[in-house]
Amino acid sequence: MVPPIEPRPVTLEGRHVRLEPLSLAHQDRLCAVGLDAELWRWAPTSLATPADMRAYIETALTWQTQGTAVPFAIVARATGQVVGSTRYANIERADRRLEIGWTWIARAAQRTPVNTEAKYLLLRHAFEVLGCNRVEFKTDVLNERSRAALLRIGAKQEGVLRSHMITASGRVRDSVYFSIIAAEWPAVKVGLEAKLARPV
Repeated sequence: MVPPIEPRPVTLEGRHVRLEPLSLAHQDRLCAVGLDAELWRWAPTSLATPADMRAYIETALTWQTQGTAVPFAIVARATGQVVGSTRYANIERADRRLEIGWTWIARAAQRTPVNTEAKYLLLRHAFEVLGCNRVEFKTDVLNERSRAALLRIGAKQEGVLRSHMITASGRVRDSVYFSIIAAEWPAVKVGLEAKLARPV
């Protein structure tokens, strides 16, 4: 029998970013960059106050205790500033799959290597350390930027889940699912490393 995957809090370090286990100690620094309505335009939730951010972190940590998520703070190595958050979630240990999501990045750090390297570090750990068979992603069908970014990193679009979620505004959202499977990871890895090798 194939053993289950066992995702645990871990620090993942790259050239541009460090992903460190999320904690309430990150709250103030996340508030400094994350209480921006535009960041939550396509999200099921919307964070507008420090209390919202605390609840967001506490929920992530509850999921971690329950074994369904491993959340991270994204730190820009050049400045030491926290610039966002991401997580492994919907972890299915026996089926050796998980989702990378709940990712948001401060506007000042967008269109930089931050998101690409964060995804690279999470994917490399998922496939090469945890031994995942599948990593999945989902996004709002209307979020063209996110959909293009997932295709750009090498994920394959699978399909649309209709009336999948209700957003903070009350809109009923269709979600698009993407995935990368273990057999595809070597080629995806080469592509991501080539992107990250380009001058900033």
